[in-house]
Amino acid sequence: MNTLVMASLRLCAGLAGRRSGLCVRSLRTLSGMTVSQIDEEVAKLLELKAQIGGDEGKHQFTLKTAKGTRDYNPKQMAIREKVFNTIIRCFKRHGAETIDTPVFELKETLTGKYGEDSKLIYDLKDQGGELLSLRYDLTVPFARYLAMNKITNIKRYHIAKVYRRDNPAMTRGRYREFYQCDFDIAGQYDPMIPDAECLKIVHEILSELELGDFRIKVNDRRILDGMFAVCGVPDDKFRTICSTVDKLDKMSWEDVRSEMVKEKGLSEEAADQIGQYVSMQGGMDLAELLLQDAKMSQSKQACAGLTDMKQLFSYLQLFQVTDKVVFDLSLARGLDYYTGVIYEAILTQTGPVPVVAAQKAEEGVSVGSVAGGGRYDGLVGMFDPKGRKVPCVGVSIGIERVFSIMEQKAEASAEKVRTTETQVMVASAQKNLLEERLRLTAELWNAGIKAEVMYKKNPKLLSQLQHCEDSGIPLVAILGEQELKDGVVKLRTVHSREEVDVSRAELVEAIKKRTSDV
Repeated sequence: MNTLVMASLRLCAGLAGRRSGLCVRSLRTLSGMTVSQIDEEVAKLLELKAQIGGDEGKHQFTLKTAKGTRDYNPKQMAIREKVFNTIIRCFKRHGAETIDTPVFELKETLTGKYGEDSKLIYDLKDQGGELLSLRYDLTVPFARYLAMNKITNIKRYHIAKVYRRDNPAMTRGRYREFYQCDFDIAGQYDPMIPDAECLKIVHEILSELELGDFRIKVNDRRILDGMFAVCGVPDDKFRTICSTVDKLDKMSWEDVRSEMVKEKGLSEEAADQIGQYVSMQGGMDLAELLLQDAKMSQSKQACAGLTDMKQLFSYLQLFQVTDKVVFDLSLARGLDYYTGVIYEAILTQTGPVPVVAAQKAEEGVSVGSVAGGGRYDGLVGMFDPKGRKVPCVGVSIGIERVFSIMEQKAEASAEKVRTTETQVMVASAQKNLLEERLRLTAELWNAGIKAEVMYKKNPKLLSQLQHCEDSGIPLVAILGEQELKDGVVKLRTVHSREEVDVSRAELVEAIKKRTSDV
């Protein structure tokens, strides 16, 4: 009996920290049991151990990504790369150069720049005296970079990940870790010329990506502040009321009005006057109308913004993008650092995109903002010791929402997404030709050709051809004993199955010619 008790004790030791309470209760009864009863209790413990797992001390991992993050498979990455290339080509077409900044900044660098959204900043644990936070966007680090390096003129783009402790909505492309693609122009220039170019860039990118119909809403912080002033909003409530107005794309006017009155303490009369203005949309004609408005014309700030809005639309007409741009007085953008023109691009119809049941109400309507930006003339001065200002205007592409739409379209389409750029597969038709395949593959690599070879000594030709079909590889360079004697390679086009003998010396050019559009 002592032997059985000792065995049970060893078994319980293996289960310690997991179901030890049950073991103790079982062992307390062993001394008063018969051998058969003890055998029964030990069997129960063995069964418990089998359920928990036999590897002693092995930690049980939860295999999942953190909330608001995701992995990307090769097909998804191929789509992302295509989108990035489209955006970068556009940025470079407009003369931008690129920079990079750290993924985390001093907490004081980010504090007080984002209004009510500051609560979404990820703070890091104290690492030896520096209080740090993950970057919330790429704009504030850019302003810090300009001030620190005393740069007064630059046209730059920056593509990198940012972090927000937001409530994620994965199906709509809202994450806690996501990419931003920023384009900014810093420097003292004549009004509205750089601003118009930023809007032209948004128009080019969204048109080239063929995401569906879109609309670019524009407004001006000076117009908003002037509107708040003439409607009776106290100066100290401008920013908080602006943050509430910014929710009009997600909430009804009734809910926004209720928040302004009940939560923010604004008078009902002031809220109702704001409601009359934020329902207005138009173009240059609306700017001219508001310049004649009895109330708005009383605000010098609003008049300055409206005059610039007219100028902006005149440039947008020259850039041929006014068909997609609308002057919308409800656009607020809640970030504190904006000082002038602000804009936001909305997808209004995304085409035949499949949706899950929970999303059916959203099918064919706006999926939210896919780009936004504006003018922030005072941000750099906040970092400069002498307060020297560097006027800036820029735009950020909401790339994750773009990815979500592109991925859904790829799923709905019968078109296969290639995940590699391989131009040719080097194959053999007979056995014992591994060395020749490797030699030819090396020649192609050295010539800049993207080539693959199977990692088997004697692969079947059918398996090699099937790999090309599955991977979308357009060409196969087939070697055989006769081809080696004749100094040629049999070049096969996969989709048509057409074959032609090409001399070894002309193979590289033949591959380049046949894959020039791949």
